[in-house]
Amino acid sequence: MHDLDLVRARTTLGDFELTVCTDGPFKLDGGAMFGVVPKTLWEKRTLADDENRILLGLNTVIVRTGKHTVLIETGVGNKQPAKLRRIFDNHELLPRSLAAAGIAVDEVDIVINSHLHFDHCGWNTTLHPDGSVTPTFPNARYFAHRGEVEHGHLQLERDRSSYQSPNYDPLIESGQMTLLDDEGIRSNPEICPGVSVEVFPGHTAHLMGVHIESGGEHACYISDLIPTADHLDITWAMGYDLDPLETIAGRKRFYQRAIPEKWLVLFTHDHRTPMARIGLNEKQKPVVIATD
Repeated sequence: MHDLDLVRARTTLGDFELTVCTDGPFKLDGGAMFGVVPKTLWEKRTLADDENRILLGLNTVIVRTGKHTVLIETGVGNKQPAKLRRIFDNHELLPRSLAAAGIAVDEVDIVINSHLHFDHCGWNTTLHPDGSVTPTFPNARYFAHRGEVEHGHLQLERDRSSYQSPNYDPLIESGQMTLLDDEGIRSNPEICPGVSVEVFPGHTAHLMGVHIESGGEHACYISDLIPTADHLDITWAMGYDLDPLETIAGRKRFYQRAIPEKWLVLFTHDHRTPMARIGLNEKQKPVVIATD
């Protein structure tokens, strides 16, 4: 695949069709993406540019179940000021990518945000030249975690720049966004038949992984718990993670099921490997064993 290929992957999972679309590649600081891991180690996996930025992806997964068209994550969107567009080198490609995949915005009836950082929910809404903001997916019911909204509204020094209210507040005010909580997810994690969510704290306190199950097969969009295939090592947490110890615990919990059950893992920020099956190498460390 070339860096600007709009449709990054397609596969089937039981009776479901999975398509990975992109909001385009973007770049973040390599040190921030790998936290305390020394550059001498992480640069063996991915190269940094002259500004120490590494190439990342903004992967949106569309699940066609036969009854629903489910969209997981919506990229950076079109609300970033010009300065940040230059810093992140983002391309605002999701509408074009969906069109290239043959997916109309009005056919999407469910949108799931794993969390509400701007690079995961930016195209929830569209900014127009007159300054107005409208839902990008007019017929969709949106789902996010209530704790994410509450945390974003606090605008704490540590991560306030990550939360941009035009990506979600208009949807909450209109009633188009449903807010989930931990207790409700534990008792009823299913969003629609075959699609459910599970909380994996660490990157944020309420980050949700999205499980997809059909025909005895299982995939999981694990979001920023494991942002790329270069982050499979248990301890390779990001500097962006609010609680890296929780991230480590969450990865262990995830691998206990994903590896022996041969789940298809969908990576949120891996532009070149958007999906893979993982296993253990001779040192018993998780690695990619196959890409679909």
